[in-house]
Amino acid sequence: MNKGQIFDFFSRLAEANPAPVTELEYGNAYQLLVAVTLSAQATDVGVNKATRALFREVETPQQMVDLGEDALKQHIKTIGLFNTKAKNVIALSEILVRDFGGEVPQDRDALTTLPGVGRKTANVVLNTAFGQETFAVDTHIFRVGNRTGLAPGKTVLAVEDKLEKRVPQPFRRDAHHWLILHGRYVCKARKPECWRCIVSDLCRFKPKTPEPGSVAKAA
Repeated sequence: MNKGQIFDFFSRLAEANPAPVTELEYGNAYQLLVAVTLSAQATDVGVNKATRALFREVETPQQMVDLGEDALKQHIKTIGLFNTKAKNVIALSEILVRDFGGEVPQDRDALTTLPGVGRKTANVVLNTAFGQETFAVDTHIFRVGNRTGLAPGKTVLAVEDKLEKRVPQPFRRDAHHWLILHGRYVCKARKPECWRCIVSDLCRFKPKTPEPGSVAKAA
């Protein structure tokens, strides 16, 4: 895509959804950090089901430490890899209390020193909690970036670098939300719903998938 097409791409997504937000449920930056950490290899729906009761009880790192690993496991046992995730959440909470005054740092390097927190998780927290212009590349964004031609790359970091260079203002803050939602609900992995995609004419993906029930035109 050229610059004009990229601007048009995001303009359409923005018009359709002017205020995109994460589908994870949280009440503060700390709860968001926990939710994103738990969401690795899990769905947002599954994480929300597990954290609703947890977040009524736990709002701060100290409260999580006081809750303890065993009790945390009982809250999140429906989530994949819950044993490892519980260990990481307790450990990162202890570090936040000890080294950061119980506050979530607004710095990616600091965030990625926390157990279970990688670059993608840090980018989500920085963007969603603190409004920083970061691009959290998950499987949906990786697929959309490559499939559409918006930000092709062989690695997650390569796609992130392309987005960093190509996404224009005023779309930078919300770009990763639009791309995640587009990948989750329209530009799906196995069968993209091109027939109802508002940016299909800007996309390099061929062939376009037809609307269910329609008869494909002969070549």
